[in-house]
Amino acid sequence: MTTSTHAAAASAARRDQLLHTMMSDHAKALIAYAEKLLNDRHTAEDIVQEALIRAWPHAERLYSTEGSVRGWLLKVTRNLVVDRMRSATARHETIGADDRDVPLPDHSGAVLAAVEATDLLRQLSPEHREVLLHTYLCGRTAQETARFLGIPAGTVKSRRHYALNTLRAKAGQELRPER
Repeated sequence: MTTSTHAAAASAARRDQLLHTMMSDHAKALIAYAEKLLNDRHTAEDIVQEALIRAWPHAERLYSTEGSVRGWLLKVTRNLVVDRMRSATARHETIGADDRDVPLPDHSGAVLAAVEATDLLRQLSPEHREVLLHTYLCGRTAQETARFLGIPAGTVKSRRHYALNTLRAKAGQELRPER
């Protein structure tokens, strides 16, 4: 290993150590500052990461001069925040009045129906549930289900019939208002 290679490796190790020190000493304050400016924690973290990346090649010089490392990092963070805000405005990516109150479809009815159907299916015997699974969810015929389960086709049809009757009866009970 030559002297210049050894010196470069030592300098890189020193920069890495200074970056670690910079992160542990200043990252929380920088994130709080950027978050205060942006009102967005994730974007603030991205901005601080960028500021630290920009500081890394200059870490030795930052720590060897009389100036404040935190001051320099705060200034870079502020500039990055301003750049981020300006770039979105310059590209006309702001949210307009037409985009703000767009009604989203209400899927709560479908969720409630799925929960109720699941509850009803849990009340069936495992044999009835299994037949419904194969015939309705997997799309198998009674003969295919019979072969798959190793039972007669007539048993599959009978279980399906009684399972559906049980589901209809239980669903009907849940739909009636209590007195």
